[in-house]
Amino acid sequence: MTKRLPPKGDHQPDLFAANFADIPIRDQRDTMERPFFSLAKKPRYTPIEYHVGDVWVEVSANPKFGLATIWDADILIWASTQITEALDRGQTPSRVVRFHPHNLLKSIRRATGGEHYLRLRAALERLTHTAVRTNIRAEGKKKAASFHWLESWTEVTDEKTGETIGMTMTLPDWLYEGILMKGGVLTIHEDYFLLTGGIERWLYRVARKHAGQQEGGWQFTMRQLYEKSGSTSRFSDFAIDVRKVIEADSLPEYTTTLHKNEEGDEIVCFLKRDQLAIDDPRYESGRHTRRRVARGIASKSLKFDEVAG
Repeated sequence: MTKRLPPKGDHQPDLFAANFADIPIRDQRDTMERPFFSLAKKPRYTPIEYHVGDVWVEVSANPKFGLATIWDADILIWASTQITEALDRGQTPSRVVRFHPHNLLKSIRRATGGEHYLRLRAALERLTHTAVRTNIRAEGKKKAASFHWLESWTEVTDEKTGETIGMTMTLPDWLYEGILMKGGVLTIHEDYFLLTGGIERWLYRVARKHAGQQEGGWQFTMRQLYEKSGSTSRFSDFAIDVRKVIEADSLPEYTTTLHKNEEGDEIVCFLKRDQLAIDDPRYESGRHTRRRVARGIASKSLKFDEVAG
């Protein structure tokens, strides 16, 4: 388990919207802990059914496209960041987010080109056709929200060249309202996008949600993590994968350790690296949430109003 190398040109993106090199990247906090996405790179069609206490999540796949994956969720993180940044700058956001695929791919630290544009379209299809039901943020135990990760997406191409001019995606009310609500998003590290494994990506999001800046960090039993993950693996195989992540110690911002309690249960502990002793090889100094002065949310304007819905 490790991070992949940044794609060529990652250090100097050519963007059309808010530049991720300049602004905090935000993730919608309700999606960070519970099993909303497949953690496997192979297509998954088995539903996710999570029921713990009074909270439940059910995610169903479209038989043609499969479940949306944790890598597909990078698109939603990008959208959350754009919406939150617009709010921070006094602008009026919208559920309909306009973008150019080059911008989005560069921002989530992926290579660009024909093959990657095809993968982006496939991810948009999975997000559009994955059905979610949950009572998170639904008032009353018997109430629930039902939605797809995207209501729709559109693409406009140049009639002569066939090249993409611009795209849109429309977020569901549940996600959009979660982004707008007070405390609805958390800043995440840009190196999250370089993590290659589904389990380690999910563990980082769990660590960021719970450990945060808390002194002493946060801990879960291995069984609790397994139940939260929605993994289709056997518990023993899931535990092996988690131990590999702990051994690699590759999560941005957080270090992980493993020990057993008096009952013999494995306990996974997450701790912010800047809380370690300075002479600890795992130590990293804290980062300011806004690293440089932002250059503007629209360095190049996209004109394709005909796709607005």
